Formats: sequence, structure tokens, C-alpha cells
Amino acid sequence: MTHSSKTHYRREADTQVTLKTVPKVRLYVEPREEKEKWFVNIGHVTDRGRWRTEPHAHPGYGQLIFVRSGHGVMNLEGASVPFEGPCVLLLPTECVHGLDYESDVDRWVVTIEVSFLTQLYARLHEFIQLWSLPRMITLPTTAGAATEFLFLITRLAQELEARTFGHVVGAEALLTQLFLMLVRRTRLDQPDDGGASRNEICLAERYRELIDQHYWQNLPLQDYASMMGVSVVQLRAACVAATGQSPTKMIHARIVTEAKRNLIFGEMAIEQIAFGLGFSDAAYFTRFFRREVGQAPSQFRAMTREQSQRTQ
Repeated sequence: MTHSSKTHYRREADTQVTLKTVPKVRLYVEPREEKEKWFVNIGHVTDRGRWRTEPHAHPGYGQLIFVRSGHGVMNLEGASVPFEGPCVLLLPTECVHGLDYESDVDRWVVTIEVSFLTQLYARLHEFIQLWSLPRMITLPTTAGAATEFLFLITRLAQELEARTFGHVVGAEALLTQLFLMLVRRTRLDQPDDGGASRNEICLAERYRELIDQHYWQNLPLQDYASMMGVSVVQLRAACVAATGQSPTKMIHARIVTEAKRNLIFGEMAIEQIAFGLGFSDAAYFTRFFRREVGQAPSQFRAMTREQSQRTQ
């Protein structure tokens, strides 16, 4: 994938262009001790009034919100997604979201450190697909799913609170059960080859991390492969097996995500966004965005803002 043959955009000291258009929130609930090493954090919140957060993202953490009761609207990457308990809001790392809870909302917030989340991916290939996109998953009370989910959440909270021998293994087992429940309630697109090895999963996740660090630099695949100490062939095979996408498609998806965030939440001109994402000119960025999204950037910005105004 190339934006241009050799042109890379560089941020100069006198150019006030920033790609971070939304706040980065490290933790939903701070650990009891600031220096305490942790891998999963749980907070239980009950509110009697309306509670709202502006769009933000969590770097380095995935988040699972179990809404036991109540309802509200989630601002998900600029789109409004209504929800009503019992349900689960699944928010992958760096997913931009805002939450507007109505009154009487009972919710459990589970924040999972990304390296531990990656470790859980190796348990089942479908876990990667589950966390590949933000989701709202309903839990019908008639089937007892909400009751079972609550039981597992409270067991997980107790395990983490007690910190007794083997609590990491116990937490992993409980999270595996929670993820399995969600997989069974979610329609997932299956890759053609039917599975990935632990090594392929680790390679794909490492590649995803590198994309987050370099997606705007227009690096060739060989550079990514060299940073990981593998061949391009190995990288391509791992990505397809673990995610169902080629390495190039993964880069394209990350650029599109960042472009959408800038168009929705920022005030930069299309040309500024294009240069900030590594494109040599705005016209090429527009063609790329239209091919990937089906709309020109200006059309996408106008449509999402109009939808946002209608829901306010």
C-alpha cells in the first residue's frame, strides 16, 4: 500500500496539525494503589440520575461494560447506538466512544490490559474476531443469559479482590467463559482457513501495534516485517489466519478509522487530514476514502454531523 511513491508527511514545529482529536483516558477506575501492577480492573456503578461522558478512547486497554439495567445511547465513532439492559458494550483498544446513560442504570465496567487480552485471544480464534470491532450485544433475560453473565462478573470481581493464590489463572478462566458467552450470542464472519496458531495470533497483534505507531508514515510491508523479524510471506500468512485480512487491508482499515475520527470530531480541512495521514495530496486521499467507505470525505463529514444534530 502506498499513498505516493516517496512523499511522506512530516510534522514541522510551526505546523499546528494534530491527529489526536479525542481525549485518551488511561483508566475508567484507578487501581487501589497507583503503582500496583494489574491486568484486569472492575468497577460497579449504580446511578439514579443521568450520566454522560464525551467521546474518548482508551490506549492500551479493552473495555467490556455490562449494563444490567437501564438504557442510554452510545456515541460510537460518531454514530449513535441506543442500548438497553441487559446488554454488553464491547469496546476494543483505541475505540472512540462516548456514553449517555439515562436514569437508574446499573453497570459493571471491566477494563482489560491489552497484553492480557492478547493472551486470551490464543484460547479461541473467535475471540480475536469478537474484539475486532466495537459491539452492542443483547442478553435476553428469558434465557437466563443476563443472570449467568452477572454471576461470572461478580465471581471475577471477587477473584481479583481476594488476590489469593492462582488468582490470575482464575481470572483468565472466568474471562474466557464471559468471552465464550458473547461469541455464542454474536454473528462472526469466519475466515476461510478456519483457525490460527498461537504464534500467528501473536504476530498479527504485534503487527497491529506497529500499525498504530506508523500507519501515517507510508511504510512498505517489508519494513514492518523487518521490525518483527519475519518475512513478508510469514506476516501475510499470520494476518490472514488470525484476522481474515491481508496486512495491506489492515493498514487501510486503520487509516480509514483515523480519517473518520478526524472528519467527525475535528475541524481540520480535508487537505490537512490527508497530509496528516501520509497522503501526498487531498485528491488521492479522497479517491482512497471513497473506495474504502463509499463516500467522499466531505460527504461523510456532512452526513455524520447531520445525524448527530438530529439525535441531540
